[in-house]
Amino acid sequence: MAARTPALETFPPLRAWQRKALVEYLRRRTDDFTAVATPGAGKTTFALRIAAELLADGTVEAVTVVAPTEHLKTQWAQAAARVGIQLDAAFRNADLHSSADFHGAVVTYAQVGMAPQVHRRRTMTRRTLVILDEIHHAGDSRTWGDGVKAAFEPAVRRLMLTGTPFRSDDNPIPFVTYERGGDGLLRSRADAVYGYADALRDNVVRPVLFLAYSGETRWRTNAGDELAARLGEPMTQDLVAQAWRTALDPAGDWMPQVLRAADARLTVLRNAGMPDAGGLIIASDQQTARSYAKLIERLTGERAAVVLSDDQGASARIATFAASEQRWLVAVRMVSEGVDIPRLAVGVYATSASTPLYFAQAIGRFVRARRPGETASVFLPSVPHLLGLASEMEAERDHVLGKPKDREGFDDDLLERAQRDDQASGELEKRFAALSATAELDQVIFDGASFGTAAQAGTPEEEEYLGLPGLLTADQVSLLLTKRQAEQLAAQRRRATERAAEPAPAATAAPPQPMSAAQRRVALRRQLNALVAARHHRTGLPHGKIHAELRRLCGGPPSAQATIEQLEERIATVQTL
Repeated sequence: MAARTPALETFPPLRAWQRKALVEYLRRRTDDFTAVATPGAGKTTFALRIAAELLADGTVEAVTVVAPTEHLKTQWAQAAARVGIQLDAAFRNADLHSSADFHGAVVTYAQVGMAPQVHRRRTMTRRTLVILDEIHHAGDSRTWGDGVKAAFEPAVRRLMLTGTPFRSDDNPIPFVTYERGGDGLLRSRADAVYGYADALRDNVVRPVLFLAYSGETRWRTNAGDELAARLGEPMTQDLVAQAWRTALDPAGDWMPQVLRAADARLTVLRNAGMPDAGGLIIASDQQTARSYAKLIERLTGERAAVVLSDDQGASARIATFAASEQRWLVAVRMVSEGVDIPRLAVGVYATSASTPLYFAQAIGRFVRARRPGETASVFLPSVPHLLGLASEMEAERDHVLGKPKDREGFDDDLLERAQRDDQASGELEKRFAALSATAELDQVIFDGASFGTAAQAGTPEEEEYLGLPGLLTADQVSLLLTKRQAEQLAAQRRRATERAAEPAPAATAAPPQPMSAAQRRVALRRQLNALVAARHHRTGLPHGKIHAELRRLCGGPPSAQATIEQLEERIATVQTL
């Protein structure tokens, strides 16, 4: 028996952006349509509504969904079934055709790449709508891209979806429209865009606070030399990579201190109106993930769920965690784009992968809102590139072809090379042993602005930020962070006044020591934030918009990454606005 046509009247109500995009789609009736929407905005619901419309009016007879992972195949099939669209998530290339009980099938990009002709025949047999979920994956390799293009060129309609910044390489993405700009470069063009800033304004997603932790790191090289560096300080890329890797070492002190802080934040959220709030630790590799799970159990007394790879049991473990009240999940790349665990509210970014695409995918796991006022908190190393990505979370990116590429962050391969090659010292081999690392709350990043001053782990100053209320609107988060920072600065001034009032020692006091570059940056950042806050109160403009205007006028990266000279220029500029 053929599958029934889905009933449009039983469809759940659409959000404003979904209705607008649907009207635009039905008005155009073009073969290809690209929708870019932030994670948690409802891309799946939007795509299924289009599928239902096209099935109902006879434009198409079948639907094929292409997803990045096996887990997402099941997730898509379940979501479709709830609205009356039956999709075969168990379809294999050897099956050639789905049963008549289904409207179509869900497959992976890898599946299509292995046998594009199978999917081409299926597409040609019936008028087909193809939904390409997270379409940037079609540029991952020539096999996948060529396979997707060969398989789905005969489709009557193609709907491309993505929720993260497009690729940073030059691999063109099949069926995506590119337009040449005034600079001569080709840029991807979306037909519907709903960014994080839009969703935050509409209370569709959660505000995300980034708690960046710095600290002193020490390691020993293969030659027996001991090196020390402070996370967040300017240094060569290889030294940043080694300091970063030392901090993430599960045998050191940095990770236990950060995990303890993250668990404390999770407890605050659970006690403040999110009783089932969960935490996710994103690890670089399987061995480290297991070590982090043991750390969590030692610190909290509760075992963490561990998902190591896209194997047969991974989807079941994710589903079990999503439906439970277990506190912590540790994963290696598995919990990526599209995986829906709405109760995730605290994250620990303990991976070396830091391309804009991967970072956005990871942070997208925490932004899905369930009720008004929920917030998310992500703990991360105070690494300049990560701080920049956190500050620019609201940025919308297109895929640009032909643009000269600067290295963006680090990936696991770079960190492995950093163990062998040291560009700073010129040693032929650079294998190191992590010796020690201490954690210190460096700053809190929200809405593009940086708040707070350095606070040692376990101190009352750190607890002030970990104890922020869990149910807040975006405006309330900004106001409360500004208030906390002002209180922190006032306490520092009181302590300085008390010290100055103490009787001078009989011996001649030593001359004041000049501030280090790190201390100067902290002081300038505090001053800049205070001036931005003052302008916010005068004009009502959000902190993020004021910081963005200063960057436009003065140039340079977000304040978390800015140099001393750039901070001084912005301070001078904001005083004249």
